[in-house]
Amino acid sequence: MTRINAREIVIHLIFHMHYTKESPDEAIVTRFADGYYETLQEENDVYAERPSRKQMAYIRGTVGGIAARREELEGYIARYAIGWRLERISVLVRAILELAMYEILYVDDVPTGAAISEAVELTRKYEDEDTVAFVNGILGSFVRGADA
Repeated sequence: MTRINAREIVIHLIFHMHYTKESPDEAIVTRFADGYYETLQEENDVYAERPSRKQMAYIRGTVGGIAARREELEGYIARYAIGWRLERISVLVRAILELAMYEILYVDDVPTGAAISEAVELTRKYEDEDTVAFVNGILGSFVRGADA
């Protein structure tokens, strides 16, 4: 499994938690339960293999970190999504933005350019090109404004 696959799983978990109100630990237990994880393999190739121990540490730490800093991250999204109320931005796009911003601010081994590039690619997988440009623009403004 690659880091981009681990990032995509993080986005799925953040999306899942938005609707279920589960804690990060509960969401991870649910998603990685034997039997359930295998059904996900049929729906999305990102689940073709289980994460390594290192990737699971990244997933757990990132999901927990995003959940702990959600208010801060949503504040950044609201600040840089000029002309958009947070509620108008899809939960999936917010999850992608939260992940990229979290990595830029708090994950030392992820270069800023990589966080943005992979956020753009993940957006492209699920959304149209206008949304891709929207995400890229917000992250560009965030980096310039946060001096990250």
